[in-house]
Amino acid sequence: MGWRRWAFFWDKGVLSKMEVKTSLLDNMIGVGDMVLIEPLSEDTFIENLKKRFDHSEIYTYIGSVVISMNPYKSLPIYTAEKVEEYRNRNFYELSPHIYALADEAYRSLRDQDKDQCILITGESGAGKTEASKFVMSYVAAVCGKGQEVNKVKEQLLQSNPVLEAFGNAKTVRNDNSSRFGKYMDIEFDFKGDPLGGVISNYLLEKSRVVKQPRGERNFHIFYQLLSGASDDTLKKLKLDRDFSKYNYLSLDSATVNGLDDAASFRTVRNAMQIVGFMEDEVQSILELVAAVLKLGNIEFKPESRCNGFDESRIKDKNDLKEMCELLGIEQSVLERAFSFRTVEAKMEKVSTSLNVAQAYYARDALAKNLYSRLFSWLVTRINESIKAQTKTHKKVMGVLDIYGFEIFENGDNSFEQFIINYCNEKLQQIFIELTLREEQEEYIREGIEWTNIEYFNNAIICDLIENNKNGILAMLDEECLRPGTVTDETFLDKLNTVCAEHQHFESRQSKNSKFLTDHSLPHNCFRIQHYAGKVLYRVEGFVDKNNDLLYRDLSQAMYKANHSLIKILFPEGNPAKVNLKRPPTAGFQFRASVGTLMKNLLTKNPNYIRCIKPNDEKAAHIFTDSLVCHQARYLGLMENVRVRRAGYAFRQPYEPCLERYKMLCKQTWPHWKGPARKGVEVLLKNLQVPAEEFAYGRSKIFIRNPRTLFFLEEKRRQCLGDLATLIQKIYRGWKCRTHFLLLKKSQVVVAAWYRRFAQQKKYQNIRSSALVVQSFIRGWKARKLLRELKHKKRCEEAVTTISAYWHGTQARWELRRLKEEARNKHAVSVIWAAWLGTKARRELRRLKHEARSKQAVSVIWACWQGTKARRELKRLKEEARRKHAVAVIWAYWLGLKVRREYRKFFRANAGKKIYDFTIQRIMQKYFMGLKKTMPSMSPVDKSWPARPYCFLDGMHQELRRIFHLWRCKKYRSQFTEEKKATYEEKLAASELFKDKKALYPSSVGQPFKGDYVEITKNPKYQKLNSLVEDKVLLADVVSKINRANGKGAPRIFLLTKKSFVLADQKTGQVKASVPLLDLSSVSVSTQSDGFFALKLKEGSTSAAKGDFLLSSDRLIEIITKLHRIGAASADRNQINIDISDEFLVQFKQDKVCVKFIQGTPKNGNGVACKRKNNRLLEVSVPSP
Repeated sequence: MGWRRWAFFWDKGVLSKMEVKTSLLDNMIGVGDMVLIEPLSEDTFIENLKKRFDHSEIYTYIGSVVISMNPYKSLPIYTAEKVEEYRNRNFYELSPHIYALADEAYRSLRDQDKDQCILITGESGAGKTEASKFVMSYVAAVCGKGQEVNKVKEQLLQSNPVLEAFGNAKTVRNDNSSRFGKYMDIEFDFKGDPLGGVISNYLLEKSRVVKQPRGERNFHIFYQLLSGASDDTLKKLKLDRDFSKYNYLSLDSATVNGLDDAASFRTVRNAMQIVGFMEDEVQSILELVAAVLKLGNIEFKPESRCNGFDESRIKDKNDLKEMCELLGIEQSVLERAFSFRTVEAKMEKVSTSLNVAQAYYARDALAKNLYSRLFSWLVTRINESIKAQTKTHKKVMGVLDIYGFEIFENGDNSFEQFIINYCNEKLQQIFIELTLREEQEEYIREGIEWTNIEYFNNAIICDLIENNKNGILAMLDEECLRPGTVTDETFLDKLNTVCAEHQHFESRQSKNSKFLTDHSLPHNCFRIQHYAGKVLYRVEGFVDKNNDLLYRDLSQAMYKANHSLIKILFPEGNPAKVNLKRPPTAGFQFRASVGTLMKNLLTKNPNYIRCIKPNDEKAAHIFTDSLVCHQARYLGLMENVRVRRAGYAFRQPYEPCLERYKMLCKQTWPHWKGPARKGVEVLLKNLQVPAEEFAYGRSKIFIRNPRTLFFLEEKRRQCLGDLATLIQKIYRGWKCRTHFLLLKKSQVVVAAWYRRFAQQKKYQNIRSSALVVQSFIRGWKARKLLRELKHKKRCEEAVTTISAYWHGTQARWELRRLKEEARNKHAVSVIWAAWLGTKARRELRRLKHEARSKQAVSVIWACWQGTKARRELKRLKEEARRKHAVAVIWAYWLGLKVRREYRKFFRANAGKKIYDFTIQRIMQKYFMGLKKTMPSMSPVDKSWPARPYCFLDGMHQELRRIFHLWRCKKYRSQFTEEKKATYEEKLAASELFKDKKALYPSSVGQPFKGDYVEITKNPKYQKLNSLVEDKVLLADVVSKINRANGKGAPRIFLLTKKSFVLADQKTGQVKASVPLLDLSSVSVSTQSDGFFALKLKEGSTSAAKGDFLLSSDRLIEIITKLHRIGAASADRNQINIDISDEFLVQFKQDKVCVKFIQGTPKNGNGVACKRKNNRLLEVSVPSP
């Protein structure tokens, strides 16, 4: 339906929206269909084409005919999106396009079993070849898929590059001009899938092989071979890359901008491989192409004989030798065929020598025939590859890409233009005949009275050319077969004699006096009044080109070649099958092929594409009025428009007509309830359209004058403007109301926040004041308690201090007594020790003095004295130990005193340190023990080590909580997105049904798979899967409960983000498709059954047949997914889940109560549904 617009209208206070389809008349640049142009003249016709061309609208309709202007640039209108846009659309539903015609033809062939043909005409450079490619590519894109089908489509498409390489050439009008006519029959099966094809070619311009006009090239394959072939290939073919070395190749246009001959050659080789050419066949083809090039380099020189006649001899035999090596021909045989001609008549043979001119004629004739026959063999070989393999009934679509009417302004129209224009005359004749027949059939089909249409019937011109007795072609053949001297002048004399009185034939030498003084008509020319205008033909070359003779000696020389392909191309050279009968002329062959083509076209439904080139410069954005007008005349476009407008210019089915213009009448706007025809009648009566301006058919409305249609369009445009104003008014009101409500809501929010802030501020001030008062009171109480404690502590310390001083005084008294006693006892020891020391020292000094002379005595004395001293020392030490007790006691007392003095400080500091150390050691031991007894990483593991101490209880629980959260996070990090979605659905199911539905515990361990019928893989449901636009979230088999008997019927239940679908399980046919927007709630019971009711919104389109009561073993999954889709969507409300053992279900007009009871059903342990009465369905559920 193309791109869409949305129009809004106000109905009963509700803003509704209505879809408006686009059509040919919407946003039209100029006039899309020339039938509707007003006023109709040649100037307005050309002006409309120019206006559309300037806006890159290159396609225009004349009824069902497509006019195609060559844009000479790439346009973004052939994309895959455009293909889908025009697929399965009405011809006039969208703007003009070649895809619309291709789709119309393909659908008629596929659905109505009508063979089709698409006729593409126009002069060189108008874009016929590209148009045929677009048609074939569109058909290939919209038809079926599959390995075999794709192979056939690829072969059909790849046949084009091969035929273009051998049949197309660069001309002054077109860089890729088709120099032959092509008709391809594409064969389809009953499904519309391509099976194969058959190609027919017409009138290859073989004269181009030996001579090209200035500024033009020979056929593409010659340049592609020399540019793209590898050095080894050229060496095998005995060729050189230099174009200048070959006489048959023009040098002034050897290279063309925008054409890469090397890349094109690779494309052709690849296309040949795809089509099915064998490698030896490709090599044979290239050898023949090389032989044609070598043939053009053979030159002749005259040589006088004794009898006075001149013979021809080959100048340089090197090219002849290489050509013979390529084709496997004996050089002497071919050399003799170029020098002599043998004429056979009954039992006699006459051999005559050829002069230089005749030798050149024979050489060129051989080159033309060799290339022409090679091209025909290529077409036959391609047909063998692409022909349909089956012999079943086939549908056929023909595509005719043939040259258009040719008129050279300088009078150089020759035999080729005469034949081409004859073909176009026949096409014009069949075009007018089929167009009138189509018009008449439509009028009869619709019950409209048919009136005869006056038009120019060009049958008289066709008869002038093709009449078997007095036709120009018949007289040309007769002249060619006549014995004696036959020239172009004798042929013209015969025409002047036979056709002088014909109203469409003109000649200066005829007896018709009105042309005797016409100096625009040369003496060697004749003029024919064609349907497209007068054309002047120069008779020079008519006889030779019609004869198209190839000397029998050359045919026999070719047949003697060892080259397998040459023998196939020249079968008449076989000596065992010598045929003395003269071969048919070119005109006779072409007339026969055109007759066959016309019969073929008459059996098919025609579709026309008229191609026009806008300028001769091959440049974009240039529109030459005179050139386009000239082409429009010889294409007969104005005649076509007049035929279409002769009766009723415009017709349209009632439904789209009413849909488009219903806003022009209050009775039909916004919705018409009755038949579409009645609505159109009311509409036209209300608009007061004169009765003679329209007619009612069985399914269409016919409008006679385009002015009436434009009147309706103008009224519609005004009405759309009024509707747009209404839309703007309603939208502005809605916008202002929305803005006001937003401001009001914002003011309420700001006021609420301000009041909150003010109350918070007031509360904080009161709280801070209370805190200050509390702090002062607590401080006063603390200071009072401190004073009391300090007083109590001083009293306790005073007693301790007095006691300590008393004990100290007693100790000091005892110490003084002991010291005095010790002094007295120690004095004797000290004095005696001092005396002994003095005495010993004196003795020592004496002994030392004596020892200097008496060392031995001194040593002995010293040892004695030492022993003695040690003995004395021991005694003194023992005595000192007994006497040192007082000093020890005194030192102990002093230490005790110091410790008592600093005991209070030592106790406070040491207690804190000991406490901190103890706590630290306990915590270290606790954490080390916790490390060894740590539970597993499973989130479901609820074990935890026991706490060792009571004061660690809070921290112990907090550590357990933190560890569990960290363990869950680690576990969640391992989840994939799919697993997360599954657990989220399981969590949502838990929130919905845990402790509410008895069926829930059994579903916890079952994974939610979604697709239980494998809808994407099962071939049985492929068609059903293609009908569903969105991704299928759930596909399962459910039972649809029948209200009448409570029994279930199996259905396929499909759930997407936008809708759910119920389809038949066996056939896959869709029974119901309900948007989720129409679903209001879901009801289930608390029991272990699988019954659930899908309740629809009242008044919705889906609620006409009532709610759905279904049963499924996967009830939990289905309802969970429904609920999650509603929760995730922003444009619809969340779906309510009602869990109750008794709820109401709407069946059409009645409400039925569904009641669930516990009991034992008759069929065992399953769930049974039974109808109790018209208002009650009772479901028996087994007791748990």
